[in-house]
Amino acid sequence: MSTTMRRDLVLGSPRELGTVALVAGLSGAYAGALLTCSSLISAVNEGTGGAVKILLAVVATVFIGMALYVAAVVISAGVTTVIAGRLQHIATLRLLGAKSSDLRRSVGRSTARICFAGSLIGAVSATLATDLVRVVLVHQGHLPGDVHYPWFTPGVLVAVVAITAVSAIAGWIGSRRVLEVSPAQAMAGTAGARQDTRALSRLRSVCSMLLIVVGLGLFALAMELGERGGASGFFTVFVAACTTSTGLLLGARSVLPWAVGRLGQLLGRDAASTIARRNAVADPSRTTQSTLGLFVGVTLVTTIASGTSALQGAVDSWQDLSAHQRDVAHSMLSIASTVTITVGVVSSLIAAVGFVSTMSLTVIQRRRELGLLRALGFTGSQVRRMITQESVAMSAAATSAGIGVGLLYGSASAQALVGVETDGFVWGLPWLVLVAIVLASVALILVASQPPARRAIATSPVTALRVDA
Repeated sequence: MSTTMRRDLVLGSPRELGTVALVAGLSGAYAGALLTCSSLISAVNEGTGGAVKILLAVVATVFIGMALYVAAVVISAGVTTVIAGRLQHIATLRLLGAKSSDLRRSVGRSTARICFAGSLIGAVSATLATDLVRVVLVHQGHLPGDVHYPWFTPGVLVAVVAITAVSAIAGWIGSRRVLEVSPAQAMAGTAGARQDTRALSRLRSVCSMLLIVVGLGLFALAMELGERGGASGFFTVFVAACTTSTGLLLGARSVLPWAVGRLGQLLGRDAASTIARRNAVADPSRTTQSTLGLFVGVTLVTTIASGTSALQGAVDSWQDLSAHQRDVAHSMLSIASTVTITVGVVSSLIAAVGFVSTMSLTVIQRRRELGLLRALGFTGSQVRRMITQESVAMSAAATSAGIGVGLLYGSASAQALVGVETDGFVWGLPWLVLVAIVLASVALILVASQPPARRAIATSPVTALRVDA
């Protein structure tokens, strides 16, 4: 059996893999635009020495790393969802003698090829677009014309290679739980919902709680150090955020499905709401993979906005600043906040694409279930409401958790940075950003639920109940 044939049978059609390529393309475009802009700013500040270049390189690397992490989560979830919906094809391959290790290597290679093409197209497109904008700005006099601007940054190729490598690893990880099952399990359709052993689940929970408790203790230490002055407080809060985030991600498979289930109880008690609530948590792995990227994206944006808001409040409390100095500080913080939030929004956009794709694929893969509901008397409006409510429960859990964690991270970071200059603890509550996140979440729910709902309603019950539907 050829590798190409094996790839088609395992990963499915280009339509199902479109989201994986789109996420890679967005990541490539993000990296291309960010690195090209960094080289542009470096060229303008060529006479100031190498400090600006080093700072821009560090900032670009950090933000690209954030986007790569979110993209890895989304790609892994996308591959898992696609493979879980093709259990019959996987069972056939296994019965014909295909080894799980061979199929996983095929998935990794195929994911890498798809993401290499997507990231390269995105990076080249963003680089050309940035160069075009730069030419316009120079022509209009907004940028100096006597500076040699590079048309291409070698770091873009490094970013494409990094995206491809991360995608291959994410695809390999995403196929692990499904492709390691036996042919009998795949024929029975139980692979997608396979659970961890009790011992592994308990160990995961203990490690998660331990890391979270240690991280919270480090947050308290960071804020205490911030009250005493010095840079050690901000470094400590960075370690605290990393430790707590690791604990949260490790325990996400227990926490996020639980949160989705609790919020799902608010949807109602009618038949459509009950089925939506059960579908949202029927497979904890799918629920976690669907919401984890969105949770990370919301946390990132909220952390930046909350930290800036807390610093703005701290500046207002400093009595030794003149009115002019206070205005300058507010202006600098506003500019920094706008830039960093804009950059962080790209990671959230990648996560949102993954959420929409996962909802669409899971609805497509449940056509027989939806057809059975239609045959049992469910109306089109009930099916549409059921899918929408499932999306509401999952999106609301990820958004609320991300906002809560982001407010803690942002406010604690600001306190660790300027606590010595501020009386008391200043919470960063960026209401406009929080409202924008909630509105974006509502828009995401509509985008994620309506197209698959229309597709499900358009399919007749007889067609949906076919064995090969």
